[in-house]
Amino acid sequence: MAATQNVPVSEILRNKTQLEDDEPKKKSREDWRKAKELEEARKAGTAPAAVDEEGKDINPHIPQYISAAPWYFGSKGPTLKHQRPQPEKQREYSRLDEWYKRGVDTSTVAIKFRKGACENCGALTHNKKDCMERPRKVGARFTGHGIAPDEFIQRDLSMDYDGKRDRWAGYDPSEHKAIIEEYQKVEEAKRQLRAEKLNANIEGEEEEEAASNQGCSPFPLQKAEELDKEDEDKYVDEVDMPGTKVDSKQRITVRNLRIREDTAKYLRNLDPNSAYYDPKTRSMRDNPYVGVSEQDVDYGGENFVRFSGDTQKHSVAQLFAWEAYEKGVDVHLLAEPTKLEMLQHEYDKKKDQFKSQVQGNILDKYGGAEHLQAPPKSLLLAQTEDYVEYSRYGKIVKGQEKQIIRSKYEEDVLINNHATVWGSFWSNGRWGYKCCYSFVKNSYCTGDAGKSSGESSGVANNAPPASVEAVARSQRSDTEDSGSSSESDSSHGEVEGGSSRKRKNRKKKKDKKRRRKENKRKIKVKKTVEEETDQEKLNKALEQEEENQKEAQRLLSIDERKRPYNSMFEVKKPTDEEIEAYLMMRRRDEDPMAQFMG
Repeated sequence: MAATQNVPVSEILRNKTQLEDDEPKKKSREDWRKAKELEEARKAGTAPAAVDEEGKDINPHIPQYISAAPWYFGSKGPTLKHQRPQPEKQREYSRLDEWYKRGVDTSTVAIKFRKGACENCGALTHNKKDCMERPRKVGARFTGHGIAPDEFIQRDLSMDYDGKRDRWAGYDPSEHKAIIEEYQKVEEAKRQLRAEKLNANIEGEEEEEAASNQGCSPFPLQKAEELDKEDEDKYVDEVDMPGTKVDSKQRITVRNLRIREDTAKYLRNLDPNSAYYDPKTRSMRDNPYVGVSEQDVDYGGENFVRFSGDTQKHSVAQLFAWEAYEKGVDVHLLAEPTKLEMLQHEYDKKKDQFKSQVQGNILDKYGGAEHLQAPPKSLLLAQTEDYVEYSRYGKIVKGQEKQIIRSKYEEDVLINNHATVWGSFWSNGRWGYKCCYSFVKNSYCTGDAGKSSGESSGVANNAPPASVEAVARSQRSDTEDSGSSSESDSSHGEVEGGSSRKRKNRKKKKDKKRRRKENKRKIKVKKTVEEETDQEKLNKALEQEEENQKEAQRLLSIDERKRPYNSMFEVKKPTDEEIEAYLMMRRRDEDPMAQFMG
């Protein structure tokens, strides 16, 4: 339906004189039909849409109950303003540059005390109870001097949804200048220290060269090594562990970061046909050093995990299972892993035997076994073609690659004249030195004398401690030997030794009974002694508890300000007797006879 104008009654009464000649007439059937046709034409797009007071088109498909304004709105024509937020009902929010003022207002300072101000400092914006200044001996109310400036009266800020959650609310960008200036000062100080250190190193080198020219060089090799070490550890303190940078705001962990001083992966091999480097994931899966042994390089690509450890064993075992199945052996890697491993072990053993047999037959037939045991050419000729360049101090400068460090511990370091390292010898659950059988770490080597003394004391080389089964087995063998010897002796004189055996058995039984009685008597005496000692301890604990209660009553009766410091506090774990004494002497209020107890 087309929008109809709803005129309020007050408007009709106010404009009665104007409407007397032209009163609103009831619409005829023809008028209703024309309005309906106009509405259909607007919906079909053949007639122009209705326009509001701002010149905007009104969608003709909007229902009448939405487009028709109520009579109290006072609209003069078609409009949709009544559906939009009304300006008088809109809430106004604070701007971005509005924030609470910090500090105090130093523009106006009072010179005398004002009524209603703080009695301590004289500020008018708080009272004495909320004053944050040190309490004065005589307040500003009585002296009238040193009136503190007033704090800013904070405005009531009205924040919208985004304003309440603005993390930079109240931030002053000028504060960032102070941070930049601080970092610049630190960098300038570092630059000056670096320059001073460089000048000192240059002066020291000049002095060393002068001393070396005179023939009295003081430890030049040691000085050079120290300088090299300082240069190597130059940036150690500034290094972060790679892969541990976490951005808590975005919940993203930055991975595959390298230490800045390490060689980048894409610089290890500059050949464009070498291993591919993926810049997005910062990964190089293939080995950039093709044709170089793994022992001589410190990086072999990121695929080394797939070809190291048990993964290679698993792939070899899977391949062996497939080949065995093709040859008629029904075996599966996941269903029968033990069977497959036994078959593979037996196959490898027979294969090695066949290879060694073929090699032995060839050597027996043609000879030449002595050539296989020849030493390397560098030892035979006492010279090599490897170029090595040395410095004036005897240090290798060029020609020999730096050895790759594979452990953080020193290896094969022999001290105190020892020929072996600590831990090369083990006996009876203890570690020691194999060269002298010494179990004392960092001790001086005694050589063969220590070995002989260790062997005489029963210490065997790498002999494990005797187990319980071995000891029992040896005891059993000893008893069997003694039993066999006694049987052989008794076979010579069975008749003569019959009565003596009976006497021995009776004597053994008597001795056993006597020992049993003595053990019972000892246990009984021990129990009585323990009971007596426990009773004595309990009596002492009861006396001590009674004294503690009296002392506590005395301290509680004293005035709190005169009581000694920490007099009611003691850090000590109570014993079982003290706990029992406390429970025995504790006053129980639920006991009906408690009021008759003293």
